Amino acid sequence: MAITLNNRALITIYGGSGFIGRHVVRAIAKTGARMRVAVRRPELAGHLQPLGGVGQINAVQANVRFPDSLLAAADGADAVINLVGILFPSGKQTFCSVQDEGARHVAEAALKAGAQALVHVSAIGANADSPSAYARSKAEGEAAVRDVFAGAVILRPSVVFGPEDDFFNRFAALARIAPALPLIGGGHTKFEPVFVGDVARAMMAGLTDKAEAGATYELGGPEVLTLIQVMERVLTYSMRKRLLVPVPFWLAKLKAAFLQLLPRPLLTIDQVKLLESNNVVSEDAKRAGRTLEGLGIEPVAIAAVVPAYLEQYRPRGQFSVYRPQP
Repeated sequence: MAITLNNRALITIYGGSGFIGRHVVRAIAKTGARMRVAVRRPELAGHLQPLGGVGQINAVQANVRFPDSLLAAADGADAVINLVGILFPSGKQTFCSVQDEGARHVAEAALKAGAQALVHVSAIGANADSPSAYARSKAEGEAAVRDVFAGAVILRPSVVFGPEDDFFNRFAALARIAPALPLIGGGHTKFEPVFVGDVARAMMAGLTDKAEAGATYELGGPEVLTLIQVMERVLTYSMRKRLLVPVPFWLAKLKAAFLQLLPRPLLTIDQVKLLESNNVVSEDAKRAGRTLEGLGIEPVAIAAVVPAYLEQYRPRGQFSVYRPQP
């Protein structure tokens, strides 16, 4: 089923205070719909309030590991969006508890609350047979959602970029202090970076009749880039000159074994395993029209957005003059 986004609609967004979430909240706020943003620490979600009108956005406490909290957050909601996900496990926040069992708990809460629509955000590369625990848990989460809420729309974005991303920003920050940038696996892994604003628009489509109920959409941008090309773009936009050093997968895993011991890991073995597979929209999704274009969304180009927010990493910041290549 689908809903109409207007001031009578109530949307519950689990995990809505993060990078993608704030863009989703901003996009939905423009429709007038009310939102209940369910997060573990609602006192830290105050930055969402200016994105909507007075009383339009309400942050509440919920944790995907505790089903009762999810049901309370979904009570009376017309639709539910699940954005909860982690890049690496930490304590009780494991891939299984968050992206597998947690996804099932969200779907069950949406069903019990009588929500008419559910949009679940997964990731390109979700595969039950993947060597990566992250990718396996994403696939298991998709299956759990399908099992509980058959009409759920599942979105699989590639790497998401935008002003607060952890992709272009991370590499640019590294380029500012390091003499060389690592090309894991030789830098041949392919990505199809997608703008966070386009992902937000896809979620809105998933709530309405623009998306097919029960379908899975793969979201990629207008360009496919190898890791080498990504690094070259970062250096161009940040106006830095750095060596690009190939690092074989086995050596990257060895280094990751130590880096993943940090409180906030710079790299994990599981992330290296993810890089062994391309992160692009599949041919099956393209043929079926289950892409951004299939939802009537024209993807935003990297060059239209990324240079502006990478200016902070240039030698003289905003005072460095960047001239795009013809």
